[in-house]
Amino acid sequence: MNNGIQENRVLRPETTLFPATTFPPPTPERATGGRFCPPRSGTGLDSTERGIPYQSVEIVCSDRLPLGARYKRSGFSTETAAAACGILAPVCDRTPEHGRDMKAILLSSPGELAFTDVDTPFPGPGEVRVRVAACGICGSDVHGFTGSTGRRIPPLVMGHEAAGTVDAVGAGVDDLAVGTRVALDSTVFCGLCTHCAAGQENLCTDRQVLGVSCGPYRRHGCFAEHVVVPRRVAYPIPESLDFISAALLEPLTIALHAVHLAKVGPATRSAVVVGAGPIGLACVASLKAYGVPRIAAIDLDEGRLAQARKLGATETISAGDDAGVKAARWGTSTTDTDGADVVLEAVGATAPVRTAIEACTRGGTVVLVGNVSPLIELPLQLVVTRQLRLQGSCSSAGSYPEAIRLVAEGRVDLSCFVSRVAPLSEGVEWFHRLHEREPGLVKVVLTP
Repeated sequence: MNNGIQENRVLRPETTLFPATTFPPPTPERATGGRFCPPRSGTGLDSTERGIPYQSVEIVCSDRLPLGARYKRSGFSTETAAAACGILAPVCDRTPEHGRDMKAILLSSPGELAFTDVDTPFPGPGEVRVRVAACGICGSDVHGFTGSTGRRIPPLVMGHEAAGTVDAVGAGVDDLAVGTRVALDSTVFCGLCTHCAAGQENLCTDRQVLGVSCGPYRRHGCFAEHVVVPRRVAYPIPESLDFISAALLEPLTIALHAVHLAKVGPATRSAVVVGAGPIGLACVASLKAYGVPRIAAIDLDEGRLAQARKLGATETISAGDDAGVKAARWGTSTTDTDGADVVLEAVGATAPVRTAIEACTRGGTVVLVGNVSPLIELPLQLVVTRQLRLQGSCSSAGSYPEAIRLVAEGRVDLSCFVSRVAPLSEGVEWFHRLHEREPGLVKVVLTP
């Protein structure tokens, strides 16, 4: 196959792994100098509203695996260009090293993972490349790689709980040197929209997530030797923080964000966490760090409840039909309460959400963190007649500095729920073992 540009059309890689994309013929105002300008409709591109003129995108394709698709962009962000073109991030400029292989776990079709070679990405302007040192397998990856959630559309390199070392920087990056140890925020945000300006990066108009492909965009993640990300999502970490712990900062930030939304403080007398998976365990650790004196954890797995006790839970309850009632009885602090002040739900299905609502006191707060099920049944009368506040919690916003500080100071130690640290080459096997809910497995961290 000839790699290159032909006037007014895009050459696509000749591989069955690459998703088919059809563009309408470019209009004269959208095509200049033999380049292709993607149509605005349906791309999520909003650069024109921000006063950034519509620019052209030069596509350079390869006949290699999906990461061989590359582009150079002008005038708008890497992530916006990727979404607009419907091709695979990251951007990279042509360099003498272009095309060097790296190892990655590639999701080629629903449920089909392979440890294989892909092209090494290179950073564009404002981006950094990170040599991945550790990446945790998240429950969302375990659920998603089968195709059940619609957020891991192949082909895709998944993985968003990561840390590593910067080994290349793009143009304009002058505040993060090669060799810097970093943890990566999984949320890729634009930094320009109203939400970003208000410190709500998790609600960014152009939000993307590392290792996610959901239709509007595809952004490769960190189950690979290298990953390219915008500079703004890479956070330097101290030398005292090992890479395994640094990879676990991502689930900790999600838990901290939920605790912030719940308005946990000195007046919080009791809190319940429903679901003791990695996020639920991180919620327990965060509540303890915030000084909540009484914390209960609910789960089906006795091994996970034991981990919750290690992280600060003062009570554990086996999940079941009466778990919410038991938790409410336990969480009652005074004659004027009939449940826990705060409940964090970290599963996202009908039964655990009902348990969370039943466990909360009148006028209390239930924060919904889990999202396994797109739709659930809600006990509406329990919510309305007891004036509960149901609060959704999406990812995190600005929590990384706090998470780094808490772990560096030893106030939170999430390493105790790491079940295995395994090489990336064994990742496919561990994915299947997690999917089959092998007893004793909570968190597996892969090291490329």
